[in-house]
Amino acid sequence: MFKQHHVAFATAIVTGVIGSTAVSADIAKFYKGKTITIAIPYGPGGTYDKYGSTFANHLGKHIPGSPNVIVQHRPGAGGAKAMNFTYNVAPKNGTFGMVPLDAAVVNQLLRPDRMRYDASKFQWLGSSNQTNSVMVVRSDTGVKKWQDLRKIQIIGAGSGKFNSGYMNPKLASALLGFKMQYISGYKGSSRSILAIEQGEAQMSSFNWLTWDSKVPHWFGGDRPFARAILQNGVDKDPALPNVPMLANLVKQSQKPLVAFIASMGPIGRGVTMPPGVPKARIAALRSAYDKMNADPAFEAELKKRRLRLIPSSGKKIQSIVNKALKASSPSVIKQVRKLIFGK
Repeated sequence: MFKQHHVAFATAIVTGVIGSTAVSADIAKFYKGKTITIAIPYGPGGTYDKYGSTFANHLGKHIPGSPNVIVQHRPGAGGAKAMNFTYNVAPKNGTFGMVPLDAAVVNQLLRPDRMRYDASKFQWLGSSNQTNSVMVVRSDTGVKKWQDLRKIQIIGAGSGKFNSGYMNPKLASALLGFKMQYISGYKGSSRSILAIEQGEAQMSSFNWLTWDSKVPHWFGGDRPFARAILQNGVDKDPALPNVPMLANLVKQSQKPLVAFIASMGPIGRGVTMPPGVPKARIAALRSAYDKMNADPAFEAELKKRRLRLIPSSGKKIQSIVNKALKASSPSVIKQVRKLIFGK
């Protein structure tokens, strides 16, 4: 009897190995000579672009068949155009993905009329960073701390109304009583930062890596060009221990509103595929993404670009997205929508 069970067990293992090998061979056959396109929801120069181009340099070698990987910039509507295109129009065979908005879940719930996708049906491969939104203000405005924004009028700049750079400062302004106007329509963080340098605006809000990788010289010395005033996220950014968190400044009844917007941070910078891609290819792509995150050459290039690596698996991001969608109450969504968009 023992011998029979032993033989059956060994046969099952061999069958599993053969099946796995066959699947891997099929994946390699499909991807050999193919090109995978990774869409970037903004123009060149920002952290979406920097992470995306680094993914393009390293992901392909970990995918069976070693396909070529390229990036394609699809800016517009604060990233909404790229999200909608990837979900509804892009090929669903594993040759097209994107660096998704960290605000993918929040956008879906706040603006369902404009965001034509279900974030839970995207097939998330993984993430390589987590993000806090950090409000930065020019020093010559006289703003040195967040309380000053209640007295000093400033103009904010950003790319659109569907990203963290718009929603975080608008929510903070509504909850804390800031005197702030906001101009959207700049194509990506680089254009917004240029607007601040040229005096068209005095404030913008991006993740700290954007600020630190693009304009680190702004923040040095006794008379810095600009200051980080306020941040929002699940936890404090380790690089900004003295910059206050929005959640610690609002009333207890308002904390769920802040937490809802902060939920976009863990999604960070990664890659997702549209619904409909065969499961075996998604499994291979997730495995490849994990291997890329563990590749010293990948981390070295991130460091060279002044980017950091905080890896998360595709299954973890999928779980975060699904939980965020289920946990967001209609009351919170309604309140946040009214505070940010006025309706």
